[in-house]
Amino acid sequence: MFPNSSLLAQRTAARTPFAFAARTHQMMPSETRALFSMAARQDIVSLAGGMPSPEALPAPALRALLDWVLAAEGPDVLQYGAAQGDLVLREQICSLMRAEGIEAVPEEVLVCVGSQQALDLVTRVLVDPGDSVVTEGPTYVTALSTFAAHQAQVVEVAMDQDGVVPQALADAFELLAAEGRPAKFFYTVPTFQNPTGRVMPPQRRHDVLEVCCRAGVPVIEDNPYGLLHFGDQPYRALCADAPDSVIHLGSFSKTLAPGLRVGWARAPRAVSSKLTLAAESAMLSHSRLTQRAVSSFLETGGWQDHLRAARGLYRDRRDAMLTELAASMPDDVTWTAPNGGFFVWLTLPEPLDARAMLPRAVEGGVAYVPGTGFYVRGGERHLRLSYSYPSVCQVREGVQRLAEVVHAESTGSGVPRLREVFPR
Repeated sequence: MFPNSSLLAQRTAARTPFAFAARTHQMMPSETRALFSMAARQDIVSLAGGMPSPEALPAPALRALLDWVLAAEGPDVLQYGAAQGDLVLREQICSLMRAEGIEAVPEEVLVCVGSQQALDLVTRVLVDPGDSVVTEGPTYVTALSTFAAHQAQVVEVAMDQDGVVPQALADAFELLAAEGRPAKFFYTVPTFQNPTGRVMPPQRRHDVLEVCCRAGVPVIEDNPYGLLHFGDQPYRALCADAPDSVIHLGSFSKTLAPGLRVGWARAPRAVSSKLTLAAESAMLSHSRLTQRAVSSFLETGGWQDHLRAARGLYRDRRDAMLTELAASMPDDVTWTAPNGGFFVWLTLPEPLDARAMLPRAVEGGVAYVPGTGFYVRGGERHLRLSYSYPSVCQVREGVQRLAEVVHAESTGSGVPRLREVFPR
């Protein structure tokens, strides 16, 4: 023991010897993550977290596949792997992306710990502190956290019902270039957007790509929900029509299981090589075991049947939410009607504030994510509802509870009494 160790402990308890990097001052907690714990409370119907339904997680099949992989490949599958990821899985990812029009080769694909790590790596290799990044407004909350952590200056561009407005995007690029801080990239979730559920239609996709091409600004296309469509065919990816200027991010977290932590980035080879170096320094190598489990599921686990079942499950819950919103909400409340994905975006009438209303909603037995978390500033009248995790009965009950809270807020009549929750 060091001499005077008790005195040393008293001194260090008062102050830390660690000097934090400047970038840590930009790090911010996720409003979505903070609400995830409510999903486990029996008295709360959580319409907050965008988690897959437990019924859509193929646990028995994955357990059997993990046993098979360990038996077939032995200790080798527990060793370190290549930083770029398992070659067979990268070939399979290329086949998956072909459904959305993307023609890629394994050398362009990097396997990541979910697409969130892919976004972090892309930002790391493209953005210096103070650089400008352009996003939709609203946009994915953790993308904003990622950009902030890398000390980027985020510029939001307005959306309409078809996604980001092309002229507003062009104006933002022009203004940033005139100010001497041109945009490093434009980040978008064009298909079943988080948080709005909106989809860019084909003509809008063409117009957005044209704007970005004319300005010389690359695109980061985040696409975790594209295969969870409720129509006959998936939407064509932006990357399909501009492979040299679009980095495409994908994930098995929504379509298979988030606990596997397997996603990917498809990028032009010059970029993918830099991403691989960044991944190597961040994690050395990805888990060979989970990669082989995903690869085996794609090959032998009934992938297409699993996707069809998941789409049907989420379609039923979407339908329940939209039906109950129409039946329960005041006439001056509006919302989106997504054709896939996990989310509905609801807009409250003035002067209601979704963030200020949240504690009273929780008291009334329902949780959601306030819209302010999806903007750098603003969004007070908006909130995100997720239908993916709760059952159909819980979706209906949650919307009814929320409608009662909105009515109470509008009339000043107080928080409704909490009703008994439907069993899980």
